[in-house]
Amino acid sequence: MTTIVTFDAGQTLVELDLDFLARRVAMCAVVVEPAALRAAETAAWQHYDALVGAGRLDHPALWRALMAQLLTGAGARGDLPAAVDWLYTQQPVANLFRRPIDGMVELARELAGQGARVAVLSNSEGGLAALLGEIGIADAFERIIDSARVGFAKPDRRIFELVDRELGGELGGELGSGELRVHIGDSWAADVRGALDAGWRAIWFGRHARPVGDDPRVAIARDARELRAALVHFGALS
Repeated sequence: MTTIVTFDAGQTLVELDLDFLARRVAMCAVVVEPAALRAAETAAWQHYDALVGAGRLDHPALWRALMAQLLTGAGARGDLPAAVDWLYTQQPVANLFRRPIDGMVELARELAGQGARVAVLSNSEGGLAALLGEIGIADAFERIIDSARVGFAKPDRRIFELVDRELGGELGGELGSGELRVHIGDSWAADVRGALDAGWRAIWFGRHARPVGDDPRVAIARDARELRAALVHFGALS
């Protein structure tokens, strides 16, 4: 059986380092407390998901909207639009998503050890491979697919088809009985809907994941332990 498992990056493998963010915006004379950023984070991601679902913005605009909402919600003081623009230009060299989430890389290594083809599939800014190398986790993945490098982003099914081409899966029609594709990500609109539209299974990951309907192609997992159980359920792990 050919099994491909892909992980989103931000909020799935790595999360926003809010202490780092507070230090970075201070370089633009913006003042904000890390604790206030943590309190504003949930609402900022909900705003992001709503924009993704509307389908009207490209990834750079979505990223800027997320950061603007996060800083505004946290009561940051200073020139926020200028700070957001500067942060985006700095992403390739000082990515804000750099704190590894407990247990996730270990699961990627376990999957690879059991024969799965394991990759990162992320809407990012072009420097994701360098970032994962910098924080010491790139070697856990066979491929790192960065939307800015390939020219389209989730939920566009073409990015999932690219994974099939890169990792040797079948293209077109329904997957055969020996084929399993699972994508793991924190965004319902980008990750879950994108995976389902491409004919994959999906695991909605993170503390905000919640049951939605009874689609057998979708599982939820709020941490690495629950994610492992979902992967076992789908047959990606034994």
